Amino acid sequence: MFKSPKEIAEESDFLFLMLGYPHDVQDMVLGEESGILKHMKKGAYLIDHTTSTPNLAAKIAEAAEQFGVKSVDAPVSGGDIGARNGCLVVMCGGREEDVAEAGKIMKHYSQQIEWMGAAGAGQHTKAANQIMISNTLFGVCEALIYGQKMGLNLNIMI
Repeated sequence: MFKSPKEIAEESDFLFLMLGYPHDVQDMVLGEESGILKHMKKGAYLIDHTTSTPNLAAKIAEAAEQFGVKSVDAPVSGGDIGARNGCLVVMCGGREEDVAEAGKIMKHYSQQIEWMGAAGAGQHTKAANQIMISNTLFGVCEALIYGQKMGLNLNIMI
């Protein structure tokens, strides 16, 4: 039998999220009707692996503090292959001591866990990571277009 998010929140010492979009996180955590934060135990940890927004991460951390919950924004890099192989990279924002405590669990599916600063810093780091990846991909595409236009054998060039 499946439990509701509220039931899970009431029972969990460490609650991990990875949802599709920032609005999903906001509804799940802070929603008036369905928000889980108000049902979590004092001293519990809310670790959000969703790629979200720094402002939302800070808003959740502020609300979590009011409920006595410890919050870590912790987006990941590595995709489904990294997850399956237990080698994700986690970029964390929140209190350093909370990241260290949550890291005791995250280390079982991550190869690297980095504390980046206050709430929202994990999300800022993920944004910087995405910028770097997209620029690298753009450069590779440009090189392939150039090579093709110059008549190079792309298989050998690569």
